[in-house]
Amino acid sequence: MTVIRLTRMGRNKKPFYRIVVTDSRKRRDSGWIESIGYFNPVVEPQVLKIDEDRYNYWLSVGAKPSEKVKKLASR
Repeated sequence: MTVIRLTRMGRNKKPFYRIVVTDSRKRRDSGWIESIGYFNPVVEPQVLKIDEDRYNYWLSVGAKPSEKVKKLASR
């Protein structure tokens, strides 16, 4: 099953997340199919960028977003 979820980047205590499309059986930070955005919760104000066309495409072909990605995308 294909999922849309966050993968953690950055360094200790300075997280930075990419919003990626991946296979659900892979680990959180292992290989992914496509990166469709990013989320930086550390800076003020928080930075969120999602390629909405690609996000909607992956939803249309059956990818399931994680709870956090679903909440972020609704912003």
